[in-house]
Order: sequence, then structure tokens, then C-alpha cells
Amino acid sequence: MRRLLIAASVVFCLGAVGLVVAVAMIVSSLAAPRDEPTTAAVTSQPSCPDVPPVTVGTISVPAGPVAGYCQDRLVNAAWIMEAAKAQGIGTHTQAIGVMTAMGESSLRNIDYGDAVGPDSRGLFQQRDNGLWGTYEQRMDPYTAATMFFTKLVRIPGWKELSPTEAAHAVQVNADPDHYTRWFPEAEVVVAELTARSSG
Repeated sequence: MRRLLIAASVVFCLGAVGLVVAVAMIVSSLAAPRDEPTTAAVTSQPSCPDVPPVTVGTISVPAGPVAGYCQDRLVNAAWIMEAAKAQGIGTHTQAIGVMTAMGESSLRNIDYGDAVGPDSRGLFQQRDNGLWGTYEQRMDPYTAATMFFTKLVRIPGWKELSPTEAAHAVQVNADPDHYTRWFPEAEVVVAELTARSSG
């Protein structure tokens, strides 16, 4: 009986020591500095076709990706920027135009509308209501952007508006904050294309 009690005591002590060691290892691993943050988000970039740069006005448009956009959509951003530059509009407001097209069409020159605006067309989804020109004008990225900026600069106090407020004042979207999430991407696109501009 005595041997049985001794054996049980030894097993108990070894188990207790093992538990203490395991807890100590867990605590030290949690307290140890990490090389990489565990909460870092991984942003996936699209695989863009390997194509040579194309020139849009004064801008050499790369293959991409830039802020998640490939050349076919960056070309449309370049047309928006060129339309703004022709009116003497700087990069901040160019980014507002690019942001708006991101929010309306993902920088695609689309030939269809949606449930809210079945007659909407182009980069800015401009309606066929007499305010945005002809179908051909709405489907031409440079002309559509020119119409967007022309309306924007006529709004009293437009320079004091936040980017999404400025876009909403032109587009009259159901949600005034709709465009907010695209402004950082628009700034990246405009900065990259500006760096590739010859004028």
C-alpha cells in the first residue's frame, strides 16, 4: 500500500510540474515580440495583362495594377484627369472625379444602367434626362468627365465640401456617403498617373 501511495505521489508531482511548464511556455510565447502582426490585412492585387504603357493625353498609363486597377480602367481614370486639367482643376479635385467614377462604374465605361437609373450610362452613370448630353457624349470618357467637372465647379462653396459631399452634390446619389470608401484609392491612382504625366 505504501508503494502505491508513493507511486501516486510521484505521478501527481510529475503531472503538476508538466502543467506548470506548459503554462509557462504558453505565457512566454504570448509575451514574446512578433516579427509580423497577426492582424495585418493582406490586400490582394489583380493579375493585370502584361501590356505596354498607352498614352492618354499627357499621361503614360501603365499595365497596372495601381490601387487594384488594371490598364483598361486606368485609361478611364487618365481621361478623367485630362478633362479636369483642361479646366485648370488640380489633383485633389481630379481624385474626386476618379473616386466618383469608381463608385458609379468601377472605372468601367458601361453601356447600361441599374434599377434606380435604367437610362444611366458611362463612367459616371449619367442619366438621359437632358442634363448630361447625348448618349454619345455620356459614353465618351473625356466628355462625360468634362460635364461632371463643369457641374461641380458651378456649385457654390464646392471647394469647402468633403470629397463625398462634392460627388454627391453633382451625382445626387441616394447615399451622400456612398463615395467615401473610394477616395484613398482615387488618390493613389491620381498620384501614380500624375507621376507619369508629361504635362
